[in-house]
Amino acid sequence: MSASGGGRAIIAAFLANMGIAVAKFIGYLISGSSSMLAESVHSVADSGNQLLLLLGGRRAKRAADKEHPFGYGRERYVYAFVVSIILFSVGGLFSIYEGIEKLAHPHPLNMPWLPVVILLVAIGLESFSLRTAVKESNLVRESGQSWVSFVRRAKAPELPVVLLEDVGALVGLMFALAGVSLTWITGNGVFDAIGTLFIGTLLIVIAIILGMETSSLLVGEGATEREHDAIVRAIQGTPDAPRLIHMKTLYLGPDEMLVAAKLGFAGDKQLAEVAAEIDLIEARVRAAVPTARVLYFEPDIYRPGRQPLQTDAIVLKSSD
Repeated sequence: MSASGGGRAIIAAFLANMGIAVAKFIGYLISGSSSMLAESVHSVADSGNQLLLLLGGRRAKRAADKEHPFGYGRERYVYAFVVSIILFSVGGLFSIYEGIEKLAHPHPLNMPWLPVVILLVAIGLESFSLRTAVKESNLVRESGQSWVSFVRRAKAPELPVVLLEDVGALVGLMFALAGVSLTWITGNGVFDAIGTLFIGTLLIVIAIILGMETSSLLVGEGATEREHDAIVRAIQGTPDAPRLIHMKTLYLGPDEMLVAAKLGFAGDKQLAEVAAEIDLIEARVRAAVPTARVLYFEPDIYRPGRQPLQTDAIVLKSSD
């Protein structure tokens, strides 16, 4: 999946989070609400997330060199992993600590109407940010693909991270609004503390989900089932095409896939004929799957009855 459009969603989320963070922190200083403090930390963490995603995207564009002959595309996965684990977890653990502290020492809020107003405005801004992320995601999301599948299968980490951030932010704001409102109505600060605990738990859950998905990308994922089938059709798309003995794929970055395959040709083929046919196959594969940019095809002599290696068959399906 191309990451095109992800930059707009990241910038929209960053601008929204920075404004929201300032407003929430002012609300905390005036009201003393622990939910507002937790939400302030949440928004600051989200703002840092967006900066890291932008930095990772910029560093990933560096040209390949001797030390990294396949380029730096996976830097985007590294920075997404940092986002998912460190910033989310730090925000979550801090919120839980603050919630436990206020649960042990609850107190009424000063000017409780102020955090309610700030939270309502923040919900509106976060909704706009989420709308932008959804709009940009729809440009690259496959037709009929569910949002859960999109987050799990996306090769570019930026949009899934921003989507989960914005969804988590909206849910967290609902928790904070409920806690502050109940504290305002009842005068009991325990509800504010409970809202803070819910926010911290939410952040840690999101961190675990993103950590699992980005760690899979870091380890190395291959083509999706749809991409795999398209590559096979491109290789074997003509009546006199060579036999596909086995094939392995690997994403070197969100926009670059490596395809390595052994192709079986008839024993009486001339070297020039084999080379010309491989060139045509490469062109068909790149046309069918634009992310398949690094291609290595090993010619072999086709022997009737030869079956694909079992280990290769497993690899072909492991990415989906």
